[in-house]
Amino acid sequence: MNDSQEYKDKKAFFDKIITLYGRNVVIEILQDDSIKIHKLHLADSNKTDGAVETILSLAKKRDIEVDYHDKKQLSRISKNAKQDQGVAIDIISQTYQNVREIKKLDNFRLIALDGIQNPQNLGMIIRSCAAGNVDGIILPKKSTAKISPLVVKASAGTLFKLPIYFCNSLDEILNDLEDTKIYSLSSHAKNSIYDVEKSNKSIFILGNESDGVSSEVEKLCNDSISIPMNRGVESLNVAVTASLIAFMKQ
Repeated sequence: MNDSQEYKDKKAFFDKIITLYGRNVVIEILQDDSIKIHKLHLADSNKTDGAVETILSLAKKRDIEVDYHDKKQLSRISKNAKQDQGVAIDIISQTYQNVREIKKLDNFRLIALDGIQNPQNLGMIIRSCAAGNVDGIILPKKSTAKISPLVVKASAGTLFKLPIYFCNSLDEILNDLEDTKIYSLSSHAKNSIYDVEKSNKSIFILGNESDGVSSEVEKLCNDSISIPMNRGVESLNVAVTASLIAFMKQ
């Protein structure tokens, strides 16, 4: 294997790594044999209390590598020194994929997120998409909530049940898809979700909780659609909107 291929394989592997933190979250993950784990990280300053003992016992049972770090090193791994509780874990997620994988699909129905900031909203969106008629979620790394313990909790165990396609920004993929209908959701749109034409390839973009879909992303869409509202209600929570799209008739 040449150095270039070795680098690509290594990068592809680490692209699938999701790092979570917090003692209760780590215990729940270690107890779920369906979740593949790369490595467990502990602060060397941890006191061996009940939670840490449980974590070490579960890790030993599953033969998981344990690395010890000082607090600063661990905080660089968890990226949340205030809430990591001296524990972090690397998960190998087969459903966490580069957005370029979408180009290999013959048909798909996806929800893309543009600036979703609330971790609870992200978790509930994931849950609705996993339950509904959606083939995956496009999740940019910039200006969007990260996968975190709050997201895991809100997703209620569905985080690893459908593909999540990561990218730096949506224009990476929206500019590069052929024969795809791209819709933004807007309360001001003239056309509604009931006017959507059947398509083998479609993407529905949900925007920021306050500002909606950004003007930059809006320019990349084929159309803007709304959810018809009654009794003067202006809009719905973004997670509720995701649910309606996820269960919309195809």
